[in-house]
Amino acid sequence: MVKSLETSDPQLLKPGIKAPVQETLLTPRFYTTDFEAVANWEISANETELQAVVQELRADYNRHHFVRDEEFQQGWDHVDGEKRQAFIDFLERSCTSEFSGFLLFKELSRRLKAKNPLLADAFNYMARDEARHAGFLNKSMADFNLSLDLSYLTKHRTYTFFPPEWVIYTVYLSEKIGYWRYILIHRHIQKHPEYQFYPLFRKFESWCQDENRHGDFFKALLRSQPKLWNNWKARLWVRFFLLTVFVTHTVTVFERAMFYQAIGIHPRKYNNSVIQETNNTSARAFPIILDTNHPAFFWRLEQCFIHTQRLTEIKESRGFSLVKFWQKIPPICGIIYHMLRLYLIKPIDAESIRATVR
Repeated sequence: MVKSLETSDPQLLKPGIKAPVQETLLTPRFYTTDFEAVANWEISANETELQAVVQELRADYNRHHFVRDEEFQQGWDHVDGEKRQAFIDFLERSCTSEFSGFLLFKELSRRLKAKNPLLADAFNYMARDEARHAGFLNKSMADFNLSLDLSYLTKHRTYTFFPPEWVIYTVYLSEKIGYWRYILIHRHIQKHPEYQFYPLFRKFESWCQDENRHGDFFKALLRSQPKLWNNWKARLWVRFFLLTVFVTHTVTVFERAMFYQAIGIHPRKYNNSVIQETNNTSARAFPIILDTNHPAFFWRLEQCFIHTQRLTEIKESRGFSLVKFWQKIPPICGIIYHMLRLYLIKPIDAESIRATVR
């Protein structure tokens, strides 16, 4: 059964400045890559689509959207208890994720400017959007008497190196799954306005369109590189990244079930819908997608969450390190087993169904 993480008072770097959460496999990561390799990519195979997406990014349709109007100008002490802590956690994770995107895109724009101005422009526009999102989220945290020191994050977070191909896969999926996360919450709040306890939710419809445009750019970039989709290695990697993103999303949603329950959303139904929609959307870019209709698919995702929860319990328990080491082996093996079984489910050939994808 879904069980939220217990909440506690946040740790502070200094008054009003929240200490970043401890880095784990599930926290938003900061990435770096081989910038020279990206600059040298030949994009002519899909340059027309790339130019069209860049034109949309240049238009900046949301430049007047992120305005803190009078609805924000009030006290929020009535949002308290676990609901308050769960929402702060949501804001922090979202802000960190957006800021991570800003740093990566800004550096890509700077490094590509001389060799590939079209891609440099695209990354510059996306960095603009991510910075806007991160700043707006951080101001929302400040309404709850906390904020993040983004300059501190820049200097102290660990940067993970990903090859350019991995960056394309992961960022494409991150943007598209972000779109479905926000748009499904927006649609739910539209139907049930009684759950809108904070005006940020009104921003989600236009916000998620930024995510969608970013995903469209990475889709166009991916399709410009046949090595990323038109061979057997690409099919194996696509399968892997779809699976890891879906496992991570499942664990994150279930661990933070309190937030979704606070806005009237059933965590399991929400998680399944986000994954199914993201998987279907991915058929526009990837050569294969996962069979989310397989009877064991979502059950095995939840088993990964259960084993992850057990690992957390062991980590937080008292005892000798050696004992904890042996205690961790069964849940780690359980996660690997269920992920392997999911990986071996026969995927769906997206190339053959692309014309029918909505």
